[in-house]
Amino acid sequence: MIGGITMQFLLVYAQMNGYESARSSDLLRREAALLVQETPERLEDEVRERSKTDLRVILNGAGLFDLNHNRIVGDIRRWPEGLEVSNRTRRLKVAPPGDTPYEMRYLAIEVPGPGGGAGDRILVLARSMHMADELRYIIKRAALISLVPMVLFALLAGLFLSHRALARVKEMRQAIERIMAGDLHERLPAGREWDDIERLAGAVNRMLDRLEHLLDEIRDVGNDIAHDLRTPLARVRARLERALSSSDDPAHLKSIILRATQDLDQCFSVITALLRIGEIENGRRQAGFTTMDLSELVAGIADLYEPIAEAGGLALSVEGADRAIPLYGDMDLLNEVLANLVDNAIKFTPPGGDVGLMVGQDEQGCAWLQVHDTGIGIAEEERGAVLGRFYRSDKSRHIPGSGLGLSLVSAILHLHGATLKISAFRPNQELAGSVFTIHFSGRSGSDRSASIT
Repeated sequence: MIGGITMQFLLVYAQMNGYESARSSDLLRREAALLVQETPERLEDEVRERSKTDLRVILNGAGLFDLNHNRIVGDIRRWPEGLEVSNRTRRLKVAPPGDTPYEMRYLAIEVPGPGGGAGDRILVLARSMHMADELRYIIKRAALISLVPMVLFALLAGLFLSHRALARVKEMRQAIERIMAGDLHERLPAGREWDDIERLAGAVNRMLDRLEHLLDEIRDVGNDIAHDLRTPLARVRARLERALSSSDDPAHLKSIILRATQDLDQCFSVITALLRIGEIENGRRQAGFTTMDLSELVAGIADLYEPIAEAGGLALSVEGADRAIPLYGDMDLLNEVLANLVDNAIKFTPPGGDVGLMVGQDEQGCAWLQVHDTGIGIAEEERGAVLGRFYRSDKSRHIPGSGLGLSLVSAILHLHGATLKISAFRPNQELAGSVFTIHFSGRSGSDRSASIT
């Protein structure tokens, strides 16, 4: 603040000093223009009379000199050192004997002499710079006088603003302490003043909202994990207790151990799927992205699942895989996506149905992939929920599964910046079927900055 006021004083001083200098130069030029119009004899008399009668002789001066700079008449006794004959004014310092030096602004022009020559004499006019000196004095005095109240005002304003800022910081600190104590619903106080502190508080509050949402999801996932693992573990415990109390029949013990092993495998599959989803959501697999052929990937999945589809009485078809479709991504992860979708399509489609794979490119060169079936379908209100962890619809609870397959698909597609749309293959029919349409935003595998919507 003090620096700003000081700069303002300096600017005012520079402006006023420049104005006074320009005014002095203009007055000298006007006076010279009037005197030049006089005859040589009249000009000499004018200069002589000015030195006798001008009450401003202390402030102004005039003199006539010959071409050798010898004084003819006037109150300017000597040719000013450094003065040149021109239409431009010069600012020179005068040092009278025994007196304090002072500044004058001079103008020297050639004038006709008595002989009629155009430049026989030199007219010298001078004007004191006392006004500029007075302005400097006034500004310096004003600056010194106003310095004390400015400093006091700056200190008071600083104390006031710092007190307000510290009070707001104290409120935020108290709110943070309550959050650290476990109150996750607490938020930092945010007022209407949109300054840096308010922006910081808003950003922290949004972060807390996100953290609270993530914690709720973790809590829900934990409950789902406990629910999904409790049943198979309870069966394992019951079978082992039965084995302890049973006879020594090897075949019976073997069957119990086999079923207990199957239940444990189910538990391990759930844990493995969760770890897999966590790894993919962290984005660590992006380092392994390469340019691949999506058509080749689709053809490989079709060859793998065609015998399984035939064994289940289903027809598996592939369209669009006859030409190369480049895509930038992780082949193993995308293979896992296709495997999950095709496996679900076969699993939820009754015998006699159809399962199809389609692949292609849109007008912008972006790859797309589609998996459809004629199975039980997914209700419209459940199409968003099925991508969540452990979600299983009522129509699919009788079919074995952990409810994590589509969650894994969603995580992998998010990593690739792809979108997934779920719709009905045959709307308004008893077996509506499902259509999973995947659209990759990267053009020909060259755009690596794709994002999911």
